[in-house]
Amino acid sequence: MAFKSTVTTLTIFFFFFVEPRVVSQQISAVDTECTNRWIHIRTLPSRFNLDLLSTCNRYPITDDLCPYLANHGLGPKTHTRTRSWYRTDPLLLELIFHRRILEYPCLTPDPDLASAVYLPYYAGIDSLRYLYGPDLNSSADHGSDLLEFLTRDQPEIWSRRSGHDHFLVMARPAWDFSQPLTVDPPIWGTSFLERREFFNLTALTLESRFWPWQEQAVPYPTSFHPHSLPFLESWIRRVRRSRRTSLMLFAGGGGTSSSPNIRRSIRLECTSVNATETESKSDKICDFVDCSNGICEHDPIRFMRPMLQSSFCLQPPGDTPTRKATFDGIIAGCIPVFFEDQTAKMQYKWHFPESEFAEFSVTILKEDVVFRGVRIQDVLMSIPKEEVTRMREKVIEMMPRVMYRRHGASMGLMNKKDAVDIAIDGVLEKIKSRV
Repeated sequence: MAFKSTVTTLTIFFFFFVEPRVVSQQISAVDTECTNRWIHIRTLPSRFNLDLLSTCNRYPITDDLCPYLANHGLGPKTHTRTRSWYRTDPLLLELIFHRRILEYPCLTPDPDLASAVYLPYYAGIDSLRYLYGPDLNSSADHGSDLLEFLTRDQPEIWSRRSGHDHFLVMARPAWDFSQPLTVDPPIWGTSFLERREFFNLTALTLESRFWPWQEQAVPYPTSFHPHSLPFLESWIRRVRRSRRTSLMLFAGGGGTSSSPNIRRSIRLECTSVNATETESKSDKICDFVDCSNGICEHDPIRFMRPMLQSSFCLQPPGDTPTRKATFDGIIAGCIPVFFEDQTAKMQYKWHFPESEFAEFSVTILKEDVVFRGVRIQDVLMSIPKEEVTRMREKVIEMMPRVMYRRHGASMGLMNKKDAVDIAIDGVLEKIKSRV
């Protein structure tokens, strides 16, 4: 019954918190800081958001999401005394974003005044019934109910710019919403992003496709959600003083098959290096945290300490090009090592400016490692210590950009743009370029 009380609490918050906030924005409409930055939150029936949370444990093949609805999607705290660490499930980013945008200073109840219209539709949660539930063979219908509402209820809001000024969050990789409408029988995914009517809207997804048009990738939520500037600064001090006793770390699963792939090469190199190191040696070349079968997913304690103790964090692609561990590593001040551009460089351009990418990361082509005998440790050990120190400082500088601060944060912390702030800036710029 725990999920029912959680949903009830969320319902009370959303319905009693939004209206006073929106009215206050109407009073301050003359504020020049909001010029070309007004956002209208479209009022949707609860079946598109809060009602969906009651399905959090309906699909046995997926994880039970109910425990992670706590704290408006941040999840339960990792331990009772913490103020910043939570067991966050990335699939609840839609709920996290919805709660955060209610604090955006330039909300307006007037859609005609708005530069952008936010749709609080929990598309990723709703997609579960098409991916794992009773509507598996009806995945082409995903979005039809939303489209009907948008074109029937105050249709002028949707039609005035043909959806170009609308955006939403879809807390899954974009591939999961990209099943062609003509495929029969259906394959994996829904067809939401393939619907012609939604071609113009902007979707914030956890990962984008190779040639994105509608979507823009935003960082996976980590477990770190500070509520005040002192807590962030305290964590940064810990990151800076952490002794890096391992050259490189891989926290993940896979790599156990006999076929050549980058994860297998990483495992083999780590195993080989560790077998030749002497027991008395205090520092080591490679550390490995086995996260097979999702055992690390809601337990940051398993991997954060090893990340704090490593100079470089290896971020190979897996089932999809990118991975949540990229952002966990940045929170730990661990320099990311990528093996293809699609893992981060081509995905998160709003949060990782392309011109700065080489300043905080290392790229080693996976083909060089898998087929040409390049050893990862040789590449990393060849980087001068001064350069490693400089790169780590740049990683620490990037930390707020990939962090999702807690809702209700202090003004000091709100002055540092986090992942949500940067995503909103990007959405407004993208819509401006289109309309």
